[in-house]
Amino acid sequence: MATKPRTTTIGLAGLGNLGLPMAHALLDDGWPLTVFDPAPDKARSCVDAGAKSAESVEELASADVLVLVVPDDAAVESILLGERGYFATSTDGAVIVHSTILPASAQSLAATAREHGTRFIDAPVSGGSARARKGDLTVFVGAEREDFDAVEDVVRAVGSEVLLAGAPGTGAATKLANQMMMFSALAGAHEALDVAGKYGVAPETVLKAVATSTGASWVATNWGFFDDTAAAYSAGGTAVKDRPWSKDLFEFLTAARTAETSAPFAALLSQLLPDYVESHARDAAAGEEHDHDGKDNDD
Repeated sequence: MATKPRTTTIGLAGLGNLGLPMAHALLDDGWPLTVFDPAPDKARSCVDAGAKSAESVEELASADVLVLVVPDDAAVESILLGERGYFATSTDGAVIVHSTILPASAQSLAATAREHGTRFIDAPVSGGSARARKGDLTVFVGAEREDFDAVEDVVRAVGSEVLLAGAPGTGAATKLANQMMMFSALAGAHEALDVAGKYGVAPETVLKAVATSTGASWVATNWGFFDDTAAAYSAGGTAVKDRPWSKDLFEFLTAARTAETSAPFAALLSQLLPDYVESHARDAAAGEEHDHDGKDNDD
């Protein structure tokens, strides 16, 4: 199997915050695309750009490559497994899972895929919706080399930085490591700005100060990114528990438990960070800064 734009067909399930711009990036690159989302209206812009719209996820089984950008392990498994799942109904196909799932889930799904003669590529992404639209994401790949080689052109249509970390499961593990590092910095930034604010230092002053200091981070450089992301998730109807600062931290803890190792900092973050992000996003939308105890800063 060798994928080629304009001849290899792609079915993409999941037109959310990342899936929709990724679909447009694939269309820009010339891939024949059929899309599916439980909310059919989300497919409209893709159809206008030349894609076909499927009425059910089962209709994607005829695609040469199935791309999944759905919320979680359960959604991925519901599409791939069972008598009507992709593994059972496709022939000589390939699955690229851009969803953030557990490493153990990726390993199990890859084993099942091999039993059905299907290629499985564990390929979670990082970068946000704007980079997704430009095909500029970072992609963490866990796959057998020959399987990755077979679909590399599809992966590179959405990602400018593509890392083959190892066998299936390593892509998921690398993505979760990235999330843990990022969210640690995000929680620290929230607390730092709160304390500095109590002494009359404006957030923009602190952010400017750390930009050329040892406190610099992607989070500080891109302050406001998560406000915009939370607003996009709210507009799309994504529940808070399914947003990365909730779901991905929970999955990191689950992965640590499966590996029989401790992750006490992640446990603390999972309790604190969702409220930090959601509270700040709400107040950013209202044009005001917010204290994490539920009171305005000027109270």
